[in-house]
Amino acid sequence: MILEIIILVLTLVFIVLASELFTNGIEWLGQRLELSEGVVGSVFAAVGTALPETLIPVVALLCFGNKHGAEVGIGAIAGAPFMLSTLTLGLCGIALMVYKASGRRSDGLNINDVVIKRDLRFFIISYCLAIATSYFSDSAMVRYIMAAVLVLIYPYYLFHCFKHEGEVGEEPNPLYLDRLFKVGSKKMRAIVPQILLGLAGITGGAYLFVQSINGLSDDFHIPALVLSLIISPVATELPEKINSLLWIRANKDTLALGNVTGALVFQSCFPVAFGVACTSWHLDAGTRLSGFVAITMALMYLLLLSAKKLKPQHLAFGAVAYACTIGAIIYMDLPAGH
Repeated sequence: MILEIIILVLTLVFIVLASELFTNGIEWLGQRLELSEGVVGSVFAAVGTALPETLIPVVALLCFGNKHGAEVGIGAIAGAPFMLSTLTLGLCGIALMVYKASGRRSDGLNINDVVIKRDLRFFIISYCLAIATSYFSDSAMVRYIMAAVLVLIYPYYLFHCFKHEGEVGEEPNPLYLDRLFKVGSKKMRAIVPQILLGLAGITGGAYLFVQSINGLSDDFHIPALVLSLIISPVATELPEKINSLLWIRANKDTLALGNVTGALVFQSCFPVAFGVACTSWHLDAGTRLSGFVAITMALMYLLLLSAKKLKPQHLAFGAVAYACTIGAIIYMDLPAGH
């Protein structure tokens, strides 16, 4: 048991390091292609940092299908948008207030409303479709059609992203391969290998992570779905959290929030489509609750943003919503009489 916990922690660290390697390469790819901060944040950085959450359910379903695979997969799929829309945005709000109180940045949010509102709208629509499909999951035809719809939503989203291109953002931190071999951060021969190396690390880490979750589930007699719903997103979304907090400190609020909202769109399309098509997509009460909370929080942010009243305090409320929902999920899973 102790060995499995140690392996789990080391695996999480490995996933985060590989994700950072991948994200750094993706950001430089965006810089090399001269794309705007909105596109880099909502598409390139978001997709890069969303890969761990995406690959864990894929690995779980393909490699561990006979032993908790579907539970781990569904938990990871549902846990990602839930945590992004609550805890991750909540931490952004808390960071905004802390940096303001310490005098390290100005008050309020300095964001491109068009970028964030667009992301929230696409997420709400796609995730509502996904949750609604769970009520008709006995029909394979319905699931396959909805999976196809969710996949097609993302190219349409990309069309809108590139349609509203803006100015090219500032250069990110130096490419890691450039720091080691001095090959130049803008060289494609350095950017592409770093992206592939990060992707390979994330995939291997995802396999070990699912294996550890399976072992802990058996040892503690806790459903694998609950473990993956809570533990998996905490670890795999660390890149989004870290990147967003650093961007907030640097007054790059569009990059910070776009990194999260762009990941929301990606997570509600490809991973969810994979789950809808490749599992029975029967969601228990706790998983559905996490989905309803994610959609509700995103809708609240969208309405406040449309009314130009969104403040750091509203974002910070997401952390409270996350804690309350996790408590409710754990309570619902307790055996009768406890």
